[in-house]
Amino acid sequence: MPLTKSAKKRVRQDKKRREYNRSWKTRMKNKIKKINSLIQQGKIIEAKEFFPSLMSFIDKVASKGVIHKNKAARKKSKIAKKLNKE
Repeated sequence: MPLTKSAKKRVRQDKKRREYNRSWKTRMKNKIKKINSLIQQGKIIEAKEFFPSLMSFIDKVASKGVIHKNKAARKKSKIAKKLNKE
């Protein structure tokens, strides 16, 4: 357990940030799952319509510091490859 006042504050801040980051990551993962399922079902037109909004969302998550910009680029590239392959 934290002893000093600053350590206690740090625990509170970490908890708040962890919840914030987790919510953004969960939303991102759900959107990625959605586009992957559209691709698997063969609904390429719907997936291509959803693609730009997913790309901007991933960029937004990276700009907020939830994920690293290189990880965002990697995720975007992987999805684009999968979509163009079909």
